[in-house]
This record gives sequence, C-alpha cells and structure tokens, in this order.
Amino acid sequence: MWKRRLKVILVNAELMLVTILVLIPVIWIVMSSFNKGQNLSTASFIPKELTLENYTKLFQETDFGNWFVNSLFIALLNATISVVLILVTAWILSRFKFKGKKTGLLTLLVLSMFPSFLSMTAVYTLYVVFNLVNQPLALVILYAAGAIPYNVWLVKGYIDGIPSSLDEAAYIDGSSRINTFLKIIVPMSKPIIVYCAVSQFMMPWMDYIIPNLLLTGNKNKTVAVGLYSMISNDQNANFTLFAAGAVLVAVPITIMYLLFQKFLVQGIVAGASKE
Repeated sequence: MWKRRLKVILVNAELMLVTILVLIPVIWIVMSSFNKGQNLSTASFIPKELTLENYTKLFQETDFGNWFVNSLFIALLNATISVVLILVTAWILSRFKFKGKKTGLLTLLVLSMFPSFLSMTAVYTLYVVFNLVNQPLALVILYAAGAIPYNVWLVKGYIDGIPSSLDEAAYIDGSSRINTFLKIIVPMSKPIIVYCAVSQFMMPWMDYIIPNLLLTGNKNKTVAVGLYSMISNDQNANFTLFAAGAVLVAVPITIMYLLFQKFLVQGIVAGASKE
C-alpha cells in the first residue's frame, strides 16, 4: 500500500515540477510585456508598475501589424493548401493500387527525415529565378510541399483504419470516387484533418530560417523575423517590446488549441496507432 502511495506522490511531484518549469518562463514573458523598462536587465518577474505602453509602441513605432497580417495570411493559406494536398495524396495511397506505390511511400518516408533548410541554397536560387523573393505568400509553396512527406504517412495510417467496405457500398449505390471521398472519407477523417490544419497553421508562426532568407524589407517580414530583430543586437535590445509581441503571437495558437483540443488528441492517437 505504501509503495502505491509513494508512486502517486512521486508522479504528482514530477508533474508539479514540470508545470512550474514550463509556467515560469511564460509568466515572466507576460509580466515583462507590462514592464516599463526596455531591456532584459530592467524587466522584472513582478513589475513594480503595470503599463500597456509596450503594446501601444508595438503598433505605433514598429511594423508589427504588417508582420502579424503577413504571418496570418501565410498560415491560413498554408493550412488550407497543405490539408488538401495531404488528404488527397494519402487517400490515393491508401485506397488505390498502382505501380510504384511502395517505392513512392518509401521515398516520402526518407524525405520526411531531412529538414527543409538543407535545401535552402537550391530553393533560394529557384525563388530568384522565378522572381518570388520578398513575396510573403510565396512561402506557402515551401511550407505546403514540406508538409507532404511526414503528414501523408500519418493521414494514410488513419484512412487505412476506415473500412474499405464503406467505399464499396457507396460504389454499389452509384457514387463516384470523388463523391465517396468527399462524403465518406473526409467526414470520418475530421480529427486527423484538424491536427494537420493546426500544425500547418503553426508552421509560419514558429519558423525563422526560411522567412529570414527569402523575405527582405521591414514590411514583408513575418512575426518571427520581425520580433527577433528587436533583440538581435545591443542596439535593438527592446526585450519588453519583444515580450509584448510574443504574447500577441501566442494568442491565435492558444485559441486554436483550446477550440480543437479534442480533435487534436484524437488525430494524434488514431494516426499513430492505425496501420
């Protein structure tokens, strides 16, 4: 009996410790955004006086509004295009038999192991040739293409778990392949679709390397690049301004996780367990 109690105590202690370690930086960033000081040395964990000055300066003295809009448009477009490409590709690989299917799946598996920034030199050259440099929405091409290898395997595993007898019954009733896909596969794949959509929406918010390479000009930056420029050197050590921007950037992601938490858990578990 005492061993069970000790185990419960240790597990809860570990969870509390991890929670504290995660919450301290978050609380520090949030409280720093209401601090009157500018740099890291003057930003305290509990400010003596709270102010909204940093949030006001963020929109009045910087191009944060443009950065936020650029990232939002890229994130929404990337989530939409990526989900369509991933879902259609996974459906074809799951339900159709054709020559080279196994080779294609293995190729996707291998490609998913390499980070996208390894091909940055070639990508930058192509973007220069096609005059796509310094165009924020052109980043969607990279994000959508890079999302295919890993996510196709994940979604294919989920679709494989949907009985093919449902498709056959629909075909017997006269339904076309596209109609069966839209009326049966898509509704039953809602959890994994939501997971892919949220993960692809987050990508532009978290990425720094690709936007920093392909976007020039202050107004064309994404939030990651723009916020980093505030603390990248001694002359731009605006930590509290950076903290205010970090808080605003976290709001859309937090809202999405709260709204789609149920589907995200179902999508991760189902996509990982079905073969």
